[in-house]
Amino acid sequence: MIAVAVGTSMRWALDFALPPRCAGCGAIVAETHSFCPECWRQVDFLGEAGCESCGTPLQATDIRTCAACLAKPPRIARTRAAVAYGELARSLAIRLKYGRKVAIARTMARYMAPLVAPSENALLVPVPLHRTRLWGRGFNQSALVARELSRRLAIATDPFVLRRIRRTPPLKGMSPLQRRKTVAGAFAVRDKATVAGKTVILVDDVLTTGSTAEACARTLRRAGAARVELISWARVVRPTQLIR
Repeated sequence: MIAVAVGTSMRWALDFALPPRCAGCGAIVAETHSFCPECWRQVDFLGEAGCESCGTPLQATDIRTCAACLAKPPRIARTRAAVAYGELARSLAIRLKYGRKVAIARTMARYMAPLVAPSENALLVPVPLHRTRLWGRGFNQSALVARELSRRLAIATDPFVLRRIRRTPPLKGMSPLQRRKTVAGAFAVRDKATVAGKTVILVDDVLTTGSTAEACARTLRRAGAARVELISWARVVRPTQLIR
């Protein structure tokens, strides 16, 4: 009882000295890893709306699966993103990736976690970086988000299951076909036994055309994964927003 009281007092003192700040603008807010009212209005939360398979927003229609997924079911059985890619969502992704604001991974995970479907025998796997890029940056932002999701959801994560064995050039400016060709064969599974028969949930920060995730899914399915899903912080819903 005394320990609980001491812990509560310490948290109160810490919050008083260092009050929670908006993840977007830094204004004081009621709780950590949240947004102030102004920033909240700038975030387009996607939730569970959209195609039940690829997650593409479907407006003014009652259909649950888009025409593209009906015509050709994707390798990734279920794709979800917390928010639509926009200025504020982009700012968080850039600050995490290049500004080393690693606490933002917790903010992202907070809003991504409710979109992860319950599944037995699941494994969270971050989309990997090539070792040269990892050495330069010092960390994989997707692995940080996967770790936070693992803590929230009690789902195992392994950042070493999937490897990027070939360094690929930036995909920005490439057509969808060029992107697919560029990332083809760029990934490998370190140990097939770690994914055999499992539901692998890929974790990424920003989903653009999905070429990289599709290449990862192809590799995982060939290694024996029973199902591949994808969860990301933000997704591009308009082609003019493509950044990589």
